[in-house]
This record gives sequence, structure tokens and C-alpha cells, in this order.
Amino acid sequence: MNGSVTIIPPPAAFDDPSLYQGTTSKRVFAYLVDVVVVCLAGAAVWIGMGILGLATLGLLLPLQPLAVALVPLAYHVGLIVSPAAATLGMRLFGIRVADAQTGAPPGLAQAIIQVVAFYGSVTLTAWLILIFALFNPRRRTLHDILAGTVVVNTEKRL
Repeated sequence: MNGSVTIIPPPAAFDDPSLYQGTTSKRVFAYLVDVVVVCLAGAAVWIGMGILGLATLGLLLPLQPLAVALVPLAYHVGLIVSPAAATLGMRLFGIRVADAQTGAPPGLAQAIIQVVAFYGSVTLTAWLILIFALFNPRRRTLHDILAGTVVVNTEKRL
């Protein structure tokens, strides 16, 4: 525990429309910021692994693609389980991820499910699955539902 107290809101707190106002467009722009950050981090890992690969006379070079592939997972999961419960892009646009039942930051398992389901679903549907968020009042996507999370505005605390 980090000394903070997690307040479990009453179920009615999730019915406040201001929690979800504008979150769909904010998520899109936040993700674009995150793509830039992940690409820069991925490039740094690629270069770093290349240097390590050369230093080990090529022994670590086969791990280079794997290390780069893990960058988006590590970035998203690591920041979603942080106390801010948001990636850098989400923080910039004033949104955060919350457990759909308690309002607390999501746990590690929820974050992993959310990120893997996100990348899996958008890969299989060419991003069309995200239209799902337009047809429910909490603006939840399929990966939010599978992970038991919701994305809310940070200005409105649960």
C-alpha cells in the first residue's frame, strides 16, 4: 500500500454522464500521443539491443525483435497500473482508467487483459471494434468490458 485510501463509490456515481463526456475523442488523441512515445521507446530499445547484440558478438541479436515487441505492452500496462492509472497521452488529455466496480486504479491482471485485448481486437477488426464505444453510455470499448475497466475524466473523481 502506498498510504492512499481507495474510496469505493456507490454504484450511482458511475451514472454521472460528466464522467464520460468527451472520453471517446480524448482516447483517440491520447492514443496518438502514446504511439509517438512508444515508437521513440521502441527505437531506443532497438538501438540498445543492437549495441548489446554487437557487444555479445551477435548472441543477443535474436532477442532484439522480441524486446521491441514488448515495449507497447510494458508501456501501457506499467502506466495503467500506476497511481495515476493513465498513460502519458491519457494524462495529457485528462482521462484515466478505473476499475468498473470500485473506481480504483486497475490491477495488474486487468491492465494486461485490457492491453492484450486492445491490440488483439484492433488488429483483427482493423480498428472497427472501437465503434462499439459509441453505442453504450459509459463509452466502454470491448477491451474495457473484458478487463472490467472504464475510462473516465480525471476532473471528476469517483
